[in-house]
Amino acid sequence: MRTLNSYLAEYAESHRSPLNVRLHTICVPLITWSLLGFLHTFELGVGTLRVSHVFALFALGYYAAFRNLRVLLWMSLASIGMLLSFELIPELRVVSIVVFTLAWIGQFYGHKVEGKKPSFFKDLAFLLIGPLWVLQKLKLI
Repeated sequence: MRTLNSYLAEYAESHRSPLNVRLHTICVPLITWSLLGFLHTFELGVGTLRVSHVFALFALGYYAAFRNLRVLLWMSLASIGMLLSFELIPELRVVSIVVFTLAWIGQFYGHKVEGKKPSFFKDLAFLLIGPLWVLQKLKLI
């Protein structure tokens, strides 16, 4: 596995335009929330366990592999906050699909302005790096 810094540096290469940076700072968290929200609408049939819980644990396992306590702490807090928020949203599946779609439109528009393809076209791991890049932009990691 590559280092966190190498992932973040490569991600930053295709996110330099001020508009693209602003769009990603807004849209990446919305995509993460909406994906988890959509997955939260599916139960696994084991108590109250949902697909969103399994996905969040998988992602946290990936983040733990970077051996960076701040990354793991912030992503754990974000995951818990998102999972708790789903109980407040009526029609969560519909809301998640709409937010997901609009946020991806924002992302792709940002890349059109940037003139570079999204990083995940090269490596799907960048789908999990995007939230860390936002934390870095917010100076939290």
